[in-house]
Amino acid sequence: MEPRDPVILLIDPANTRNGSEYETAIRDLGFRVVSLSTGLLPADATPPLDPDGETSLYADDVDDAVRQVRAAGFDLRAVVPANGSSLHVADQIAARLGLPGNDPALGWARRNKAAMRVRAAQTGVRVPEFRLVHSLGEVAAAAQDIGFPVIVKQTMGTGSYGVSVISDAAALDEAETLGTVDRRGRPVTEWLVERYVRGREYAVNFCSADGEHRLIDIWEYRWPDDRDYDFPLWDIVQIDSAHPDYVRVERFCRQVLDAFGIRQGPGHIEVKCSGDGDDVYLIELAARFSGGPAVPMWTRHSDLRPFHDAVECFLGRRPDIIDGDHGFRAVLGSVVIRNDDAPGTLVAVHGLDELGALPGVADVLAEFRPGDHVPITNHNMCIPVSASVHGPDRATVLRTIAIARETVRLEIAPDPVGRTTVAPGTVAGS
Repeated sequence: MEPRDPVILLIDPANTRNGSEYETAIRDLGFRVVSLSTGLLPADATPPLDPDGETSLYADDVDDAVRQVRAAGFDLRAVVPANGSSLHVADQIAARLGLPGNDPALGWARRNKAAMRVRAAQTGVRVPEFRLVHSLGEVAAAAQDIGFPVIVKQTMGTGSYGVSVISDAAALDEAETLGTVDRRGRPVTEWLVERYVRGREYAVNFCSADGEHRLIDIWEYRWPDDRDYDFPLWDIVQIDSAHPDYVRVERFCRQVLDAFGIRQGPGHIEVKCSGDGDDVYLIELAARFSGGPAVPMWTRHSDLRPFHDAVECFLGRRPDIIDGDHGFRAVLGSVVIRNDDAPGTLVAVHGLDELGALPGVADVLAEFRPGDHVPITNHNMCIPVSASVHGPDRATVLRTIAIARETVRLEIAPDPVGRTTVAPGTVAGS
């Protein structure tokens, strides 16, 4: 790479689907890629491949990253974050280099759940009542102070890992099972205890350019009954403007984006509506694209080019995603086949071939093989089977999801411990 070639700094692209997508988009737009690893990824993360002789940097902190970039003399045009764990670092680097990005002073509030709640309270964004605790032994007092049910979360957790609903005082012993390490084995030193909001839950996706926000879509998490839950994935489907919650959810999320300084690029917000009034609650947010199947489905079933347009936003440009017709040609959804019975050894997954052959079904993922131990499905790294679903309308998508649930059966030999009731859509044992 020549020192004055126009380049874009890509933060932590290793081992992420988004990393490779962003690399492709950056090259398509005529820029070279400089990859920067921050040390926030797991120690076994694979450095990005360098097929075109492009540069990879490794920095211990923001100061080191800025020093290396400046010393290299790059014609740097943008800083693009590829990994959710280092979004706040990317914001700081961009600000230090005078490039477009999101408010670096609010980066931690977009990353840490406790700081997120504090910022929300300061700006009038509705959040459930909460307490921050620094040991699991403090959960009981916080829960009793707030009132049951409560939900307990690691402040830096992702994908619902280490999350638990405590329904009443008798269930407080469950807090001791949360553990004191995160999904990467790192020590956890603080937890959020907050009032559990009963109601409809949504994932909302935006893209922003210079502080102007364009809604991409809203997905509803559809739960099969009125049980409280700590992991929301079951059936997920897009809603449209005819849905009774659509307008108030969009309005609320625009308030969230402004309150948390998200001005450039993607924004993903999760909210709950507890009733029929104006009572939307912020549950989670991040300045990134949605995980799961949403983004790949956009590329197949709409005119969106999400990664190209996100790069344009970080360049300070106004991409088509802000002004253009998104051109959705189908309603999108997803089905998640869980193990909600008991942990055990997988004997077989029946119906996978039939699932993949269903009209409107794609991207079938089976995360476990026969002989693997299958835990209870309580976070996004232990989902036995999932699939993308699309159709011409919402009713068709919901019918396809229902057929998918009838088609797939998990055969699991339970561990030699007590068992709970089998939830709809999963079968333990043969």
